[in-house]
Amino acid sequence: MTEETLLVFPCSFPIKVMGKNDISFEKLVVECVSAHVPSFDPSNVVVRESNGGKFLAITATFTAESKAQIDAVYGALTKHPQVLMAL
Repeated sequence: MTEETLLVFPCSFPIKVMGKNDISFEKLVVECVSAHVPSFDPSNVVVRESNGGKFLAITATFTAESKAQIDAVYGALTKHPQVLMAL
């Protein structure tokens, strides 16, 4: 059974992850993405702080090889208790 997607692989794929502003949050996101994307380059991470400074929005862009790989990255991120949301 194959799942339909509009993506053509390989493709550049950004994931935005939100969590509390903690010194280890960026490292956590990089580790989760790297676990499923061996070629992930941490320089492809953009970090933005919320207006009040309580939260971080981190965009990690990687070259996705398949929908299964994207699903695995989302799964790893959303299961982590420090991650409030992944888009």
